[in-house]
Amino acid sequence: MEAYSMISKDFFEALEAGALIGSHCLDCGTKAIPQRQICPKCLGSRTEIIEYSGKGSLAAFTVVYVPSSMMANNGFDSRNPYCVGIVELDEGPKISAQILDVDLRNPESISIGTKLVMVSAKNNTDENPKTHLAFKPV
Repeated sequence: MEAYSMISKDFFEALEAGALIGSHCLDCGTKAIPQRQICPKCLGSRTEIIEYSGKGSLAAFTVVYVPSSMMANNGFDSRNPYCVGIVELDEGPKISAQILDVDLRNPESISIGTKLVMVSAKNNTDENPKTHLAFKPV
């Protein structure tokens, strides 16, 4: 694993490299994502960077028909919705991300518990596309 720090931009640099990083508290064992200098459970400051497998399952989701301005700039609207979900990683923590490759015309076919794998998605609105976290079914 590349040497990442607790600085938030390193989370996105890791995504660019295809890695999903977070932190592990050396005092209580809590795992967090993205990485944090202070443990969200015990408030301890002895944390270390860890790399997650990028595998998990869908814990909750919604189909978005009224997008944020960034997503609207990427072509999403009421006729072209997108899915956002809460993914429970195999290692325990949960994170919000875009869910790709699901049938948005038939949202009832999307199932809680679906096994997912991380992918890095890029926006397509400018000369410097930004990578964001996404998952797709295995």
